[in-house]
Amino acid sequence: MKTSDFYYDLPEELIAQHPLDVRSNSRLMVLDKNDGSVLHRHFYDIKKLLVPGDVLVVNNTRVIPARLMGVRSDTGTAVEILLLKRLDEKRWETLARPGKKVREGRHVTFIPGELEAECEAVLPDGNRIMRFEFEGIWEEVLDRAGTMPLPPYIHEQLVDRERYQTVYSKIPGSAAAPTAGLHFTPELLKELDDMGVIRAEVTLDVGLGTFRPVKSDNIEQHEMHSERYTFGQEASDIVRLARKEGRRIVSVGTTSTRVLETVAANDPEMMPCAGDTQIFIYPGYEFKCVDALITNFHLPESTLVMLVSAMAGKEHILNAYNEAVKEKYRFFSFGDAMFITDLERFPEHE
Repeated sequence: MKTSDFYYDLPEELIAQHPLDVRSNSRLMVLDKNDGSVLHRHFYDIKKLLVPGDVLVVNNTRVIPARLMGVRSDTGTAVEILLLKRLDEKRWETLARPGKKVREGRHVTFIPGELEAECEAVLPDGNRIMRFEFEGIWEEVLDRAGTMPLPPYIHEQLVDRERYQTVYSKIPGSAAAPTAGLHFTPELLKELDDMGVIRAEVTLDVGLGTFRPVKSDNIEQHEMHSERYTFGQEASDIVRLARKEGRRIVSVGTTSTRVLETVAANDPEMMPCAGDTQIFIYPGYEFKCVDALITNFHLPESTLVMLVSAMAGKEHILNAYNEAVKEKYRFFSFGDAMFITDLERFPEHE
């Protein structure tokens, strides 16, 4: 299967540069994964497409201000450090720009006397292991020194940091937001709670690898990035009971999907666990847990387009994306949403 098989033409003006004033006012394309038919709705209509007993699985990760601007202590050269993965109390795997300025042993200053770092090692993929020295509480220092690492296709400044967080975000650790969840409001979640939709929380620390392009012509040769996940006791209890009773598992976002499918592949009983996942889901994959998916519109030829194509079929996805372009949907992180489901089985869609 070729990477080019997942290309679609997207006018640049459809890439959303800022969030809507009201999260749930975004548009919602409903895609029947069986026949490829689509409905055009708004996200607040999601409650009409869910039924009591459905399990909504969300990723409760919280984006950290992972973009640090500093200078090399010896030369004053400007350096950008992006935090990717925390290794211990002081050490992080990072991305450095320009990389040639941050070699082993180099020292970088972010806030003099408060936040500094030394490059301990350069990894084979070019990432750096940085050891940070700081005064005070790490999270507070990082909040003062760092900024949100918005995706490369967003060129406007984000005025309110919380708009790049889901309203249910809890566990700091991500360099990018699980953007399918950005459409939910506290009010909409309460409506779903009141109607009997059950919410389960998992955690996956979203890395910048989510934006890494597929460079192989043959997608089977692509090496998927690794991300840390936690599938706790409460989520395990909720999901296991729902599966036993034949109730629907609705995953909010590709990140929650990666957690659920990783856990199900490793343990059909889906007991609590944590670890790192490199799962790569593309057409031909058989889903073991997820029945329906709430997601955003993804980049052409990306692993995320391949994931949604595995659920609904490549032809159906590309047709739906072309329809979204025609109807001028907003794309990517701050864009509109898609609900991939089985409308015949859950038919509240007049």
